[in-house]
Amino acid sequence: MQEVIPDRFKIAPFLVFYMVVSMQIGIGTLGYQRIIAKYTSQDSWISVLLAGLSLHIIIWLIYKIAETVNGDIVTAHAFVFGKVLGKIISSFFILYFLFMSLTVLRTYIEIIQVWVFPSMSVFWYTLAYMILCIYIIYGGFKVVVGIAFFGAILPSYLFLIFIYDLKFTEFEHLLPIFDHSIMDLLTGSFHMSLSLIGFEIVLFIYPFIKEPQKSKKWAHFAILSTTMIYTGLMVLTIAYFSNEQLQKAIWATLTMWKIVEMPFVERFEYIGIASWSLVILPNVCIPIWVASRLLKRIYHLKQKKGVLFISAAIIGVINIFNTRERVGILNDYLGKTGFAITFIYIPLLFIAILIAKKVKKK
Repeated sequence: MQEVIPDRFKIAPFLVFYMVVSMQIGIGTLGYQRIIAKYTSQDSWISVLLAGLSLHIIIWLIYKIAETVNGDIVTAHAFVFGKVLGKIISSFFILYFLFMSLTVLRTYIEIIQVWVFPSMSVFWYTLAYMILCIYIIYGGFKVVVGIAFFGAILPSYLFLIFIYDLKFTEFEHLLPIFDHSIMDLLTGSFHMSLSLIGFEIVLFIYPFIKEPQKSKKWAHFAILSTTMIYTGLMVLTIAYFSNEQLQKAIWATLTMWKIVEMPFVERFEYIGIASWSLVILPNVCIPIWVASRLLKRIYHLKQKKGVLFISAAIIGVINIFNTRERVGILNDYLGKTGFAITFIYIPLLFIAILIAKKVKKK
């Protein structure tokens, strides 16, 4: 049974745009180019475009699922599988969102260690960041949405900085177009999943949206916006680097910021990395809120206690990933899991709901 949410806790439909954008623009934006270009080189922008456009089908399915059961994913699972099995399946998503927050935060810490402070303590930074996240989430869902709004708007000036890179670009690098097979392009799109996942939170926050029907266009607009950002940045990256250079640039976006010189700052990438902490803040807070919300819905644990539990788990586990290889494995598994949930599980859940609806009518 779906919990009834009072109107005072609900958000306006247009705020779904900022929730989706803030989840999709994050740590992956700083270094997704090299991985895609490994498979499709100058055609990488096509893979990014295909991956982004395919998400419109998934967001349509997500809204259909939520509308059919008139609730979130816990309600959907109960509708299809029954209360007991539904709770077991829903419990998996607690771990999924916990590891999403963990992956984003640990990858960002690695960037700080490589580019700014090599000897920075992972534990103490994580502790401080978790205290900030707990403070935000304790303010309620609307405060979390507010952070998503500011996380999407305030650092947007960083994309204007790429104007400095245009004089070093050679757009001939984009030729020849369509030089790779469909399989290569789809493989590149598959590896784009880590950067694009996160929009599935709509299936978890649906009961908190006022007039959710009106939020559909904002969700689609958000996905279109992030697709254009990622595609445009990919085109610029291909034009800026040769394919050989790009394969050596782990964080291509940061590398392009390095050439920026201003009278008042010599190393602009430091400003970019510092500003990006605001970008990843909703990337960490929203999954923690979702995981704690699921703990409340499934196990009737108070959400504030759930937030403490999830945060403590992140602090306790994060030091395990103490090498570049382990951080890479963490990102790889999150990307594959996100792909499976987005492109396999959600369509299957939609089909299962249609079947369950017909059976219950009979």
